[in-house]
Amino acid sequence: MDVTNQTTVTQFIFLGFSGVLYLRLTLFVIFLTVYLLSLMGNSLIIFIVLMDITLQTPMYIFLGNLSFLEIWYTTATVPKLLATCLSQVVTISVSGCITQYYFFFSMGATECILLAVMAYDRYLAICSPLRYSLLMSLQVCLWFSAGSWIGGFIAPLLPTILISHLNFCGPQKINHFFCDSDPIFKLSCSDTFLVETLGYTCSSVVILSSFLLTMSSYGHIVVTIIRLSSREARKKTFSTCASHLTVVSIYYGTIIFAYVRPPAKYNFTIGKVISVFYCVVTPLVNPLLYTLRNKDVKKAFRKALAQKRLLLV
Repeated sequence: MDVTNQTTVTQFIFLGFSGVLYLRLTLFVIFLTVYLLSLMGNSLIIFIVLMDITLQTPMYIFLGNLSFLEIWYTTATVPKLLATCLSQVVTISVSGCITQYYFFFSMGATECILLAVMAYDRYLAICSPLRYSLLMSLQVCLWFSAGSWIGGFIAPLLPTILISHLNFCGPQKINHFFCDSDPIFKLSCSDTFLVETLGYTCSSVVILSSFLLTMSSYGHIVVTIIRLSSREARKKTFSTCASHLTVVSIYYGTIIFAYVRPPAKYNFTIGKVISVFYCVVTPLVNPLLYTLRNKDVKKAFRKALAQKRLLLV
């Protein structure tokens, strides 16, 4: 589109969730409560993993990485979501919007890779228990953790650079509560075909490849569990990965629906609702499932509380 003599937009306005004041205040209370619980829950997991030496194993090191990731993943979007519930005019600069886009998709890609790595870790532990300590040593674990972060932050780099070169001439209202890809493309007065194609290709490759690797690991785990002769052994083995499988199902279910589809099929209202699940709900589900269903984490938590009481006496 010809952008000659058109005013360049320097900031965007988030529309968020529209509605009467009492409805927006209700949403604010709900989102704020979930956000604070998510921060506390994930911080608690990180604290327990760092303080209890018995949990400093690959499984819990990956869990600590996931919790640290969830804190920043939700913090990248929820503050603006809360602001849109309290005010009808919430702005963000164009550069700030592109920065938010980059960090949101970087952490999303990191989570996809990390979930696949965690599934592979459980696959080795259950399907190759005798070789597990060799195949998943502490050094290998740290390399996998670092690789997840590096790969995640590289994945959206090129689309972000291309977005930074787009022209925005108005309108300036983003029909969302954060700088998601479709709302940004819709506001640009430049030709977005290349960046849209590249962005959706990158998203699809990262999401689907990590999802297939995760499901492959769990497929082998299920086969191994079925082959166990003891019913008690099958129950115990499955319980070690049930929490992770639940987190994987919720997270991949929502992001595949949101990002693995043709751009023309995007519905902004449905998109905002779906975004709440992977931006707000999933980061809370992680600590809840891992603390409520994991005996080792609960034991370490009780131990930490007992030590604190001793210090206070």
